Amino acid sequence: MEFIKVGYITNTHGIKGDIKIYPLTDFPERFKEDIDFYIDEKVKVNITKVRYYRGLVYVSLKDYDNINEVLKFKDKYIYVKKDDLVELPEDTYFIHDLEGMDVIDSGKCVGVVKEVLFNQTNDIYRCVSKDGKEFMIPAVKAFVKDVDVENKKLYVELIEGMLE
Repeated sequence: MEFIKVGYITNTHGIKGDIKIYPLTDFPERFKEDIDFYIDEKVKVNITKVRYYRGLVYVSLKDYDNINEVLKFKDKYIYVKKDDLVELPEDTYFIHDLEGMDVIDSGKCVGVVKEVLFNQTNDIYRCVSKDGKEFMIPAVKAFVKDVDVENKKLYVELIEGMLE
């Protein structure tokens, strides 16, 4: 079973067993869904109550009603099964699909996407070339020409100096 990270549990909240989650998803409303969540890919939990405040998600978990029961979840990740991922709009991709993709420029592989960085204007793909040099690609149509999720290939058109 494949799991996808959707949040980081930053702390407990109150004495009734609520937890505070930093969402690692563009869809924090997904925490309202009636699906199974997993803490550290091991502990299956169900969310019974959700509230949002200052970019964080505060949740109550079924069968956890005491702070002492949820303290062990602090600094852990919360996951969903890959089958429970949300449907994405066209030309939108999951980070886990982009990371590890071969970067193809002019028909040849120039590197691999290592990380997706978030910026106010657009995402940035942090890539590493075969000789270990790091380079960045803004996730805009001017540079990213096609994304082939199935074959793990990111087709780009780089300008002079981007690979240096």
